Amino acid sequence: MEEKRYKRIINAWCMYDWANSAFATTIMATVLPTFYSSVAGITLAVDPNQARVLASSYWGYTNTIAMLIVAFAAPVLGAIADHSGAKKRFVGGFATVGILFTALLVLVSTGNWLMASAFYILGRIGFSGANIFYDSLLPHVAKPEDIDQVSTKGYALGYLGGGLLLVINLAWIMFPQVFGLPNAEVASRLSFLSVAVWWALFSIPFFRYVPEPPATVMRGESANPVRAGFQRLGHTFREVRQYKELLKFLLAFWLYNDGIGTIITMAAIFGAEINIPSEHLIGAILLVQFVGIPFSFAFGWLARQLGTKRSILLALGVYSLIAVGGYFLHTALHFWILAFMVAMVQGGSQALSRSLYGAMTPKAKTAEFFGFYDVSSKFAGIIGPLVFGLVGQLTGSSRLGIVSLVVFFIGGGLLLAWVDEKEGIRVARAEDEALAKAAV
Repeated sequence: MEEKRYKRIINAWCMYDWANSAFATTIMATVLPTFYSSVAGITLAVDPNQARVLASSYWGYTNTIAMLIVAFAAPVLGAIADHSGAKKRFVGGFATVGILFTALLVLVSTGNWLMASAFYILGRIGFSGANIFYDSLLPHVAKPEDIDQVSTKGYALGYLGGGLLLVINLAWIMFPQVFGLPNAEVASRLSFLSVAVWWALFSIPFFRYVPEPPATVMRGESANPVRAGFQRLGHTFREVRQYKELLKFLLAFWLYNDGIGTIITMAAIFGAEINIPSEHLIGAILLVQFVGIPFSFAFGWLARQLGTKRSILLALGVYSLIAVGGYFLHTALHFWILAFMVAMVQGGSQALSRSLYGAMTPKAKTAEFFGFYDVSSKFAGIIGPLVFGLVGQLTGSSRLGIVSLVVFFIGGGLLLAWVDEKEGIRVARAEDEALAKAAV
């Protein structure tokens, strides 16, 4: 019975990846970026080519604003959630915001780039904020020996769920009359609404079956959760030397995830800028969703054979080749080839990064520490798109912005090679024992 309950909890936790990945595929990566470029931002300039370049830049700035807001709020909210035992409630609150403003994107039409940016920013705050607390539950729901496999299973289900809805959305957009829709623009707007419905519906198992870890109130902590959250942050900063390996990993992750995040959010709009047809853009990213499923599981297996850190380093080598290839991208075939290469490493690199960080995190501080983890990923989401946007405006093309990502992959890989993950795990377990003794 206990094993059956464990599997149900794991499956329910992974289903949230299935639910919210529709936002990542349709909203962040494919339909909304191309819609933003060709519909919402078409009035940014008289010349259509200049309008597309400006739309690429504005899309980069939009992502920067959203991630900046989440980045500064994440550590405090994480500390409050640990103190209050409220990780699931924070997932629910942020997911509600994300679902609501994703649904409102259905109102965006020709020239409404500012409305699209505003609703997207609020939707992505909800998406990213919920992920902080969702990720922080991983060390609680998974056994230590299963953490890599559970994390990669979540990413694989995310690829499948997000991919299935994207197939439906793509069919609406390419053949609107078949579904009784007047044109591709209306189909695109309805696809935004479908993401909100999908996200809400498939989140139900997570909220029903995943247990809330107990609150851990430390001796001398304020009863006020907000004040206690700041007290915990202060304690973490004072004791930061204790987590040297974890901090080294965070710096490495910050660098290489900058490149990964920029590729995810800017690939489709970059393709639109260089006149790759939208059906090829969405189709290639759809390929990433389904090819990414077996490769995500493969990286879970690879982690057992090579080790988690070495598997991530392998993925970063492939990403470096992708960034160089992006500079020479000119045709739809080139885009499909690079999309396949991304599919090989995207899910595995992110899933193993999440599980490696979770293994080096004290369980009593998972939301707080995953808040810091999310800060790393969100500041990456700030700098990458910002550079992309600035380079596009200054040079009239985004090719140099793409190839510059090599620096992030190589730099992040060198720092990751310097991390002693075994020592990091040992320190986290020792801290768990100390916190258990100090708990009220």
